[in-house]
Amino acid sequence: MLRIALPNKGRLADDTRELFADAGLEVRGRGERALTASLGGEFEAIFVRAQDVAEFVADGAADAGVTGYDLVCESGRALDTVLDLEFGRCRLAVAAREDGARSLAELPAGVRVATVFPRITRDFFARAGHMVDVVPVSGAAEVAPHLGIADVIVDLVSTGSTLKVNGLREVATVLESSARLVVADGALRADPSAGGKRQALDELSTALASVLRARGKRYLMANVPRDRLTDVKAVLPGLNGPTVVDIMNGGMFVAVHAVVPAETIYRTIRALKALGGEGILVTRIERLMP
Repeated sequence: MLRIALPNKGRLADDTRELFADAGLEVRGRGERALTASLGGEFEAIFVRAQDVAEFVADGAADAGVTGYDLVCESGRALDTVLDLEFGRCRLAVAAREDGARSLAELPAGVRVATVFPRITRDFFARAGHMVDVVPVSGAAEVAPHLGIADVIVDLVSTGSTLKVNGLREVATVLESSARLVVADGALRADPSAGGKRQALDELSTALASVLRARGKRYLMANVPRDRLTDVKAVLPGLNGPTVVDIMNGGMFVAVHAVVPAETIYRTIRALKALGGEGILVTRIERLMP
C-alpha cells in the first residue's frame, strides 16, 4: 500500500483531487472530514495541511505527497520531486512600497522583511549578500509596510493584483512554485524491500503524467484530399506527424488523425477546410502517453 499525503483543504486540495480523479484515482472517503481515504488499488490518501505534507513525507509517515514547491523549500527537508503537477503556479517575490526601492541593490542594510517564509527569505538574502532582519508573520504580509512592521515583504504572487491594490510592487523573484509530487530523498531507492512501493510510485506518476500531457490537447480526425497530403501534414504535425488511413470507397479522400493544441484548434479547422477537408471531428483526450 502506497500512502500519499494530500492537502486537506483549499484550492491546492481541490486541484489535486481533480487530477487524481482524472487519473482514475478518485478519493473514496467516509466523509468530508475523514483523515484517510482509499484511492483504489494499492493507494491510500491521508489528509493533512499543505504546510505539513513535506514533514509527513520526510519522516516516513507517508510514502509520497502533493504540496507546493514553496512549502517544500520552506520546510528545509530533503525531498525529491517526482513530477511537476503544473497547477498552483505562482512565484515568491520581494515587494516594496511604490515609493520605495526599485531593486535589491537599493535596499539598505538591515532592512526589515515581513514574510510567511522566513527560511527561504533568509537563504535568499544571504546568497544575495544582503543583511536583513526577517520578521515572521502568519499571513497578510502585504499590510506590513503600511503598519511599520517591515520595510519590504516576501510573499506569494500570482497575478500581482493584490500587491498593486496594497501599493506595492515586485522588486525581485525569489523562486517559481507549483504543485509537486514529492518523495523522501532516496528513501525508496535505499531500501531493498521497497521494490513494490517503487513500482506503485512509478504507476502513480505515469497515470498523473498521462492526464497532464492530455490537458490542452485535442484529437482531430478529418477526411482530406489525397493529393493535398503534403499540405495537410504542414497543418497537422501532431506528435510524430498525422496518421493517414485509407477510407473504404473513399476515392480521392483519405482520413487523417492527429493530436493538436486546443488553443489553436479553430485555426487548424479553418486551414483544413481551405485544403478541401471535410467530416472534421474533434474530441477531448483523457490521457496521453508519449
